[in-house]
Amino acid sequence: MSKIVEVLYAPGLGAFFYDDQAAIRGGAENDGFLYRGAASTTGFDAIRMPARSLGLGLVLSDGAVVWGDMMSVQYAGGSGRDPVFDIDRARRLVEAVVKPRLLGASVIDFRKTCGEILRPTDGDTLPLPVQYGVSQALLRAAAHAHGETMAETVCRAYGLAVIARPVPIYAQSGDAREINVDKMILKRVDILPHGLINSRDKFGAGGVRFLEYVEWVAERVRAVGGGDYNPRLHFDVYGWVGRELGLDPEGIAGFIAHAAQKAAPFGFNIEHPADFGGREEQIEGLGRIRQALRRLGSRAAIVADEWCNTLADIDAFARAGAADLIQIKMPDVGSVADTISAVLTCRAHGVGAYVGGSCAETDLSAQVSTHIAVATQADMLLAKPGMGVDEALTIVGNEQSRLLAVLGRRLADG
Repeated sequence: MSKIVEVLYAPGLGAFFYDDQAAIRGGAENDGFLYRGAASTTGFDAIRMPARSLGLGLVLSDGAVVWGDMMSVQYAGGSGRDPVFDIDRARRLVEAVVKPRLLGASVIDFRKTCGEILRPTDGDTLPLPVQYGVSQALLRAAAHAHGETMAETVCRAYGLAVIARPVPIYAQSGDAREINVDKMILKRVDILPHGLINSRDKFGAGGVRFLEYVEWVAERVRAVGGGDYNPRLHFDVYGWVGRELGLDPEGIAGFIAHAAQKAAPFGFNIEHPADFGGREEQIEGLGRIRQALRRLGSRAAIVADEWCNTLADIDAFARAGAADLIQIKMPDVGSVADTISAVLTCRAHGVGAYVGGSCAETDLSAQVSTHIAVATQADMLLAKPGMGVDEALTIVGNEQSRLLAVLGRRLADG
């Protein structure tokens, strides 16, 4: 029986940066790649800081070493999220609390081992970045012990059928929102472009710059992509529809319906159109926007993100029908076992499941997310990490292609 005999650590970097969302929303000015001014969110010593990770290596009794990475999301500390990741604090906590649980533990039963290792201590849940990294390593360990892919381990643990079918991949542009759109079109991305509409300057007075961008993306897809390319257009506006136009659901819905017309003939998703200030308020506000869109006859899809962080949050949003799609932002959910449960919760309530995360993640966490998305047959999968498009598509897209080749062979062999 494969057991854990030693724990290793490997400090590293995330693929992007940690950004103080409150300071940026407050109008912090760009200074090259940096931002001017003082940070305003606890844990930040600058508005933009390099993302950091802490790799956790589990040495198994057969000599194999499997890894998982702990990290925060880009906008840590905002909208109910855990504070920005502190490597030194995380390592001390793992040494004191988690490592004693890991040593000697069997890795055969992924769900059981996750529950035992990641249980609360003194009534407090472990920090979400720690849960995230440890659970990645435990999933890899279970897959190694069974001689199978992580996707197959997920299916085994949750009683799911193994399906060798690709999950649509969604790429994010970062601030290079025109050049990167061309990259996405040339590489035939399923869903694009994100857009990073995270400031008043990018949204424009009354949303004019955003509407121009939506129209430009649709025109560019038609011009460059050709008639046989039909991606879905997905824009993340970081609450700026509500910030600019006010928190009236009817007015917000009217604006979204107009934007969706600009995106025609392509399908249209809008992520986090408004921030209502808290979980229950967000559920009610998004639900009313969604209802208003249906009354207008619009097929625009609302995507929940802020205030929808943990498994409990996702369950609440899904039960309420507050969104058409929910971003399962994996580092915010914590344990990857909870991400799996979150996808299944969305499916149970007829809500789209978007296996997401952050540009600030690592190659290892992105690979794990790919296996989980395929195993659970999620509705979409974020190409991560980083903001360069090419690297993220290589990591996630190629991992999915390799995985499908293995699963296809296994299924063919019976």
